[in-house]
Amino acid sequence: MAVRRRLSWAPILAALVILLAGLSASCGGNEGVSATRTATLTEPAAVGAPQAVTGEIRVFAASSLTDAFTAAGKRFAESNPGARVVFNFGSSSALATQINEGAQADLFAAASPAQIAAIGRAAREPKTFATNRLAIALSPASSLQSYRDLANPGLKLVLAAKDVPAGEYARESLEKASAPAAYGADFQRKVLANLKSEEVNVRAALAKVQLGEADAAIVYATDIAAGAGIRRIEIPAELNVVAEYPLSVLSGAKNSVGARVFVAFLLSSEGQEVLKQFGFGPVR
Repeated sequence: MAVRRRLSWAPILAALVILLAGLSASCGGNEGVSATRTATLTEPAAVGAPQAVTGEIRVFAASSLTDAFTAAGKRFAESNPGARVVFNFGSSSALATQINEGAQADLFAAASPAQIAAIGRAAREPKTFATNRLAIALSPASSLQSYRDLANPGLKLVLAAKDVPAGEYARESLEKASAPAAYGADFQRKVLANLKSEEVNVRAALAKVQLGEADAAIVYATDIAAGAGIRRIEIPAELNVVAEYPLSVLSGAKNSVGARVFVAFLLSSEGQEVLKQFGFGPVR
């Protein structure tokens, strides 16, 4: 026959008394500590939230990126008030040389993959973030009507130097235009016979046109959008060149975290929208 055991309530009552005493104490002199703990537990977003980027981020960037990156840097700073993006703009080839000679930079944004390759092991996981195309910038007094007119005798033409991406792309386009099915084999020779100067970067070539020191220059379409007092002639799509813009965090970066976050911003929809506003195309 089973023996029924009498349930003892004494231990349970004792536990309840202790619990009630603890609750009463939490509402008394220890209120500040309890409030702090409650706030921590009821704000899960604060737990493990990423820290804002801080410090100086040094960016070496192609001169054609001047306006777009200046705007992107300001937008980036709005979300990261503790960070300051400092730019060094110039021709991609000159910037690559500076990096190879030990110049301190966190990020390199070039107008050509070849210039990223030129810094060798200093580059880390380069990514293409924008594209661009060529166009012809004309002085207001110029009578040119088409790309073919660059071969007209007596024209004063300026280009970026051969080792500068814009200069390299321009000569690549001239080679395309010199095909028999295009403007003929002697087109490039005739155009280069009009070449009056080779500039250190594409913005310097554009400046010659703006100052009236040249009739025309082959530059990036984005540069003409930024220039004042100049006209524009489009280069036919089949004769044009798509310029790819890569960027890379550098192996010697002092603020590699900030540089990577800035790269992520440029690749984001917000960053791409800023680049689009200045005429850059999306990554292919």
